[in-house]
Amino acid sequence: MKITQNAAVVMHYTLTDDAGTVVDSSRDQDPLSYIHGSGGLIPGLEAELEGQGPGDQVHAVIPPELAYGDVEADLIQVVPRSAFPGVEVIEVGMRFTASDQQGQQQTVSVTQIEADEVTVDGNHPLAGQTLHFDVEILSVRPATEEEIDHGHLHS
Repeated sequence: MKITQNAAVVMHYTLTDDAGTVVDSSRDQDPLSYIHGSGGLIPGLEAELEGQGPGDQVHAVIPPELAYGDVEADLIQVVPRSAFPGVEVIEVGMRFTASDQQGQQQTVSVTQIEADEVTVDGNHPLAGQTLHFDVEILSVRPATEEEIDHGHLHS
């Protein structure tokens, strides 16, 4: 079977950046499983996997606009240290859940600390980056109705 809408796909992948640094990989752990077309993968990778089958090896280069988007400057803010009540130690790299002006929650990362000011970034950590995927398709089968309803594979 080839990968099409609502296919249950099991694969191994290695994700690298433009410099060839490994960002993430499933190679030394359980493979990734997803339902094709359900939004479980970034759009660019999902498009590259369409029509592939078990045993296929895919190298895909995904630009930011088909991955996590470009870096949005308005998602980077400098806030007072007092915006973190109850947090004794704040360090670069820490992640927090914050509410925006409309009350919607988003995850932000601390990128810089200077005196009583903390710079936080609400962009995805891979925003603005071209992503390089090496994928090995292990299996493809039709997803069950229950799996489609739940949005994930059960086996």
